[in-house]
Amino acid sequence: MGKYQTEIGSVISVSGNSVTVQLSDSVKSNSPIIDGVVYRIGQIGSFLKIPLGYASLFGIVTKIGAAAIPANVSEAIKDNYDILANQQWLTLTLIGEQIGSRFERGISQSPTTGDSVHIVTLGDLEYVYGGYNEQSSINIGNISVSESLNAYLHLDKLISRHFAIIGSTGSGKSNAVGITLNAIIEKRFPRARILLLDPHGEYNSVFGNRSRVFRVNTPREETRLYIPYWALPFSEFISLFDGNLNDQNKEYFRTKVVEAKLKGMEVNGIPIAPAMITADSPVPFSIKQLWFELDDFERQTYRERAKPETHTLKTTGDANTLTPNEYEPAAAGGGSPFLNNQAKGILSFLDSIRSRLKDARYDFLFRPGGYTPNLDGKVEKDLSELLFSWVGNNKPITILDISDVPSEIMMSVAGTLLNIIYEALFWGQELLVGGRKQPLLIALEEAHNYLRSGEHSIASRTVQRIAKEGRKYGVGLLLVTQRPSELDETVLSQCGTIIALRMNNTKDRGYVAAAIQDELQALVELLPSLRTGEGIISGEGVSIPSRVQFYKLSNAPKSADPEVTKKWNNEHMQSEDDYKQLVSLWRNKQFRMEENDDE
Repeated sequence: MGKYQTEIGSVISVSGNSVTVQLSDSVKSNSPIIDGVVYRIGQIGSFLKIPLGYASLFGIVTKIGAAAIPANVSEAIKDNYDILANQQWLTLTLIGEQIGSRFERGISQSPTTGDSVHIVTLGDLEYVYGGYNEQSSINIGNISVSESLNAYLHLDKLISRHFAIIGSTGSGKSNAVGITLNAIIEKRFPRARILLLDPHGEYNSVFGNRSRVFRVNTPREETRLYIPYWALPFSEFISLFDGNLNDQNKEYFRTKVVEAKLKGMEVNGIPIAPAMITADSPVPFSIKQLWFELDDFERQTYRERAKPETHTLKTTGDANTLTPNEYEPAAAGGGSPFLNNQAKGILSFLDSIRSRLKDARYDFLFRPGGYTPNLDGKVEKDLSELLFSWVGNNKPITILDISDVPSEIMMSVAGTLLNIIYEALFWGQELLVGGRKQPLLIALEEAHNYLRSGEHSIASRTVQRIAKEGRKYGVGLLLVTQRPSELDETVLSQCGTIIALRMNNTKDRGYVAAAIQDELQALVELLPSLRTGEGIISGEGVSIPSRVQFYKLSNAPKSADPEVTKKWNNEHMQSEDDYKQLVSLWRNKQFRMEENDDE
C-alpha cells in the first residue's frame, strides 16, 4: 500500500507523548476508501501511525478541530478565519510501536516536526491485535472498528493485577462478566479456580454444569451455603446482635467467647497452642451454651446474699431449645431472695442473641448443618471441608448466591466469606492448594453494595487487603459495579485493567477518568455514546487501549428486576389463599415453601 494512499498529514509539534498533527490539504475526504475498505479520519479513539525507519509509532486520536491546535499557533492565527476554516488539526497520544512484526506498549523514540502521519489499516491492526499467546489470552469480542478482528485480553496480567467491569444499568455489564468468565472456563485449565459472589442470584444457570452454585435457601444439603458463626471475627460476630454493650461488658463477653473456644479446641482435638486462641480465631464453640450460661448468671437469685449455692432455681431450662432457667423473683425491699450483685446487666443483649438464634433467616449462620457445634462445641465438619467445597471442587467456577441473606448483615456476610477464603490462602500460600501455586480469581458482582467508600466494614477492609497485596499471594480480583463513584477509591485504583461500558453519570465517569492513563481521558467522553455491549478497555490486560464489542452470551444472566409488563399480563386469578400463604411465609420468615422449591 503506497505512501500516497495512506498519508493524511504531518507532525506540527511534540510534547511528551502528545503529538499535534495538521491534516494535509491533499486529503480530499474524511472517509477515504483504501483497498475497498472505508476509513474514518479523525474519529476520537481511532488509531494513526508515524513511520520512523524500521519502526512505526502508533497513537490514539484524543482531540480534533480547534481544541487540537497548539496554543502558540492558535494565538497566531486567531484572527485568520481562512486558516481556521481550511486547515484541520488533531491530537495524537502515542501508546506503542511496531518493530518488524512485533508490537509493544510504550515508545523508544519520539517523532519530530515534519514526520508524516498515516492511516492505520486493517493490515496494521493485525500486528497490534495479533500478538497474543493463545494459551494465556482469552477472546471476548471484536474490535469495534473491524468485526474481522478478535479482541483479546492477557489473562495473566488481567487476573493477577485485578480488573474492573463498570457500566450503567442496561449497558451489557452482566453479559460482559459472563463472557469474560466463560472465556476463561473454556480454556479448560485443570486447576482453574474462580469464585463469584452474587448478591442477586443472576448467574446461577449462566455457566451450566461447569459451575457449582451454593445458596442459602435450597433443600439440597450439598449445595446449601453455610457460614459458621464461629468463623467470624469477634467484631463481626458481636455486630450480628442488636443489644449494645459498654466497653467493659464487651471485654467480658470477649473473655467468655475465648473460654468457649478453648473448650471447643479441646473437644475437637484442634492442634493449636492455647495461647494462640483469641476471640477472632476460627475455632468452633456453642453459641447456645454460651448464651445459656451467661443468661443464667444474670437471672440467678439467692436465699442468702452473695452465696450462689443458695440459688432459688424453680424450673430448669434447656440450652438446645433456648429455654432459660427460671428463678424465684428477687424480693422487693431488699429481703430474700437476693439479686446476683455480680450480674453484668446484659440481659437485653442476651435476649437479642436468643432472638437471632430463633430467626430462620439466620439459619445459615447459627445452624450451619454439620458445622453446627453441639453444646460441648463438638462439630462433625471443620472449615477444611467448607473451603474444599467452595474452591476445591472439580468445577472451575463456584457461585456463592447471597441473595437470600438479610440485607442488614449483607456486608458482614460478604466480608466474612472473603476473609475466610483469603486468610486460608494467605497462610497456606506455600501449599499446592495455596494462592501462589493455584491462583484464585474472586469476582464481586454489584461491588458497590458492600464496598462503599468511607465505610470500615469487614468487606471493605478485606477487599482493600486483597487489592493491595493479593497479587503477591495469587488472589486476583474482579470488581463489577454500576456506581464506581460509590466504591472505595483505593480499591478501584488498584485495578490494572478497566473495562468501561456505557456510562451516563458524570460523577461515575470522573472516577473512571481518574483510574486510566491521563492522556487517554478524552476516551472517557465516549462512554455515554457506546452501544449496548460495547466497552473501552484500558490497562495492562490489553496491548493497546481498545474499543470492543463483546460477544453476546447465549445464556445471559437473569436480571434481578421483574419484567413489569410481562408480570402484569399474567392471567393468574388471585385468591385469599394466595395471601394466606404470603402471610404464612412472612410470619415464618421464609422466602418459599420447600415443596415448591424449583431445585
